[in-house]
Amino acid sequence: MVDLPITAPARRMPTFGDKALWIMALLLILVGFFLIYPVLLLLIQSFNVAPEIFSTPQWGLDNWRTGFAEPGLLRALFNTFMIWGLSTGISLPLAVAIAWTLARTRIPCSRALEFMFWLAFMLPTVSVTIAWIDLLDPYLGIFNAALGAIPFASALKLNIYSIEGIVWMHVVTSGLPSMVILLTPAFRNMDAVLEESSRVSGGSNLSTFLWVTLPLMMPSIVLVFALKLLRVFQTFEIELLLGTPINFFVYSTYLYSVLQDAPPAYGKAAVLASITLLLIAVIIPFQRWILNRKNYSTITSKFKPGLIHLGAWQPVAFILVALVVAFLTIIPFTALVVSSFMNRAGFFALGFTLSQWETVLSDPVFLQALSTTLLLATTAAVVSPLIFSMLAYVIVRTKWRGRALLDSMIWTSSAVPGMLHGLGVLMVFLGTPGLNVLYGTIWALIFVVIFQGHTTGINISKAAFIQIGNEMEEAARVSGAGWLRAYGTIWIPLLTPTLAVMAMLSFVITSGTTSTIILLASRDTTTLSLLALEYGAEGFGNREAATVISLVIIGITCVIASILRAFGQRHSVHA
Repeated sequence: MVDLPITAPARRMPTFGDKALWIMALLLILVGFFLIYPVLLLLIQSFNVAPEIFSTPQWGLDNWRTGFAEPGLLRALFNTFMIWGLSTGISLPLAVAIAWTLARTRIPCSRALEFMFWLAFMLPTVSVTIAWIDLLDPYLGIFNAALGAIPFASALKLNIYSIEGIVWMHVVTSGLPSMVILLTPAFRNMDAVLEESSRVSGGSNLSTFLWVTLPLMMPSIVLVFALKLLRVFQTFEIELLLGTPINFFVYSTYLYSVLQDAPPAYGKAAVLASITLLLIAVIIPFQRWILNRKNYSTITSKFKPGLIHLGAWQPVAFILVALVVAFLTIIPFTALVVSSFMNRAGFFALGFTLSQWETVLSDPVFLQALSTTLLLATTAAVVSPLIFSMLAYVIVRTKWRGRALLDSMIWTSSAVPGMLHGLGVLMVFLGTPGLNVLYGTIWALIFVVIFQGHTTGINISKAAFIQIGNEMEEAARVSGAGWLRAYGTIWIPLLTPTLAVMAMLSFVITSGTTSTIILLASRDTTTLSLLALEYGAEGFGNREAATVISLVIIGITCVIASILRAFGQRHSVHA
C-alpha cells in the first residue's frame, strides 16, 4: 500500500454569495436613507416642540394639538380628496372607452393616436397649466376674448380659476393620458374568444363591451384606480397656480403656505406631513385589498387577438378620440405659441411682438435656470437608469435574503407625495452635520432628482430582466468574468432599449418637476419649471414670460425624448 502525502485542507475561497449579505445590508441602508429616512424624520420631528427645531430637541405633543387646531387643515384634506374623486371619476371611464377604442376596434391611425397620449403624458404640468390659463383666464384668456367678439356669446365667460378648472387640468394632465397609456396595452393583449362567443350568441358591440370585455379587464382597471389612489396627495402645481387666487388649498399647497411663514413653521409642517403619512398608511392596505379581493381570468388558454369594426360609428369614434388628443396637446401648445408673441396675453388689438422672447432669452436668471435644468435632467437621465437597473437585478436575478424588504421599501416610498418627501429631505440636510453645507446647492437637487420615478424605472427594469434569459451571463461567469464585468458586457447591451426609455422618462420628469425640489432650491439653483411657476403665479404679473419658458421646457423635453426614443429603437433586438 502506498501512503499518500497528507495535505492541509484547502482554504475555501470566498464567493460572491459570501458577500451577498453585506451587499444587501448596504443596499437596504442606502435605499432607506434616500427614500425612507426623510419621511421617518418628519414623523419624529413632529414631536419636537423646541422653538428652533434644529437645536436641542424638546419632546411633547404641543405641535399635534396646534396642528389639529389649524382652521384650514381639514378643509385642505377635504379639498384634496374632492379633487381626486372628481378628476378620477371623469378620467377613468373616459380612459377605458378610449383605450378600448384604440386597442379593440379598427379605428384609423390607432398607433399614432396612442403615441399622442404618450406625448401628452410627457408635457410638463406647469407648461400645460399656463397654456390653459392663457386660454381660459376670465379677463385675458384667448378663448374668452374670442367669445367676446361673438354677439350672442359675449356674456359667456369660462373661468379657469375655479374648482371646475382645477378638475379639468387634472383630467388633461395627470389623469387621462397616464390611464390611457396603462390601459391600452392591456386591452390589446386580451383574448378575443369570449367576445366573439358573445357576438355569435347575438350580443351587440355595446352589450359585449359591458358584460364581457369590462369584467375581463377589471383587474387592469382596478390596478389603474389603485395607482391613482396612491397619488392622491401628489398634486401641487395646478392648485398653486389656479387655487391660490381663489383661496382654494389642497394638502400640498397648504403645507407650502405654512412653510412660507417667517420663520418657517417646521414643527407645524411636520405635523401636517405626519397626518398625511397616517392617511397613506390606511390607503396602501386599502388599495391592496382592492387588488386582491377578486380574481378575473379568461377561460381559454389560447390567446387570440381580434379587432371589431364599428360600422357607421367608426369615423365618429376617430373624430372624438382625435378631438380629445387635440385638447391634450395641440390646443394648449398652440395657445402657448400665440401668447408668447403677444404684447399682452389675451389682447389681440395690441398686436404681436418678439420682445417677450428677447427679454426672457437675455435674462441671466433664465440662462442660469436653463443651465441648472439641463444639468439636473441630464444627470438623472444618465445615473437613474443605471441605479434602477442594478436594484432591479438584485430583486429579480438573485436569491439574496432581504430582496422582499428592498422591494417593499421601493413600493412604499412611491406613495409619499413629492412635497412631503422634499420637506423630509430638507430636514435631513438642515439637521444632519456635514450635509447642512449642501443645502441650497445643486448637490441637494441632484440628491432628489436621481431617485424621482424610482418605482416606475425599477419595475420597467424588472420586466426586462424577466424577459431576458440568463444563458449569456452564465457563460460570462464560467469564462471568469466577475459580476461587474458581466453586468457591463452582457446586461447593459441587452438592456439598452429599456435604459433609453428610463433615461427619457427621467429627463422628462426632472425637466418639469416642482414639488419635490421647491423647498430645496435657492435663487442660484432655480430650474425652468420653478421659474415658470413663479412667473405664472398670482401677483407676479408676467404670464407672457411664463409662456415663453413653458415653450422652452416643452422644446427641450420633446427633442431629448425623441433622440432617446430613436436611440432605444435603433439598439433594440431585432429578429
